[in-house]
Amino acid sequence: MTEKTLNQKIEQLDSAVEWFYSDEFKLEEATEKYKNTLELAKEIEKDLSDLKNEIEVLSEDFSK
Repeated sequence: MTEKTLNQKIEQLDSAVEWFYSDEFKLEEATEKYKNTLELAKEIEKDLSDLKNEIEVLSEDFSK
């Protein structure tokens, strides 16, 4: 399985959040969707943190 890009994950998160406000919302599905959405948000947060660390390392290399 191909790893999703950060942009794809953010688009997926946006879509998941929109579901909660849509006419397709079903209370019976809300708990599971919320758990999945929260997990995706954590993945995005980790990806952003990793990217920030990489940028900081590159910045240090250029400042020498």
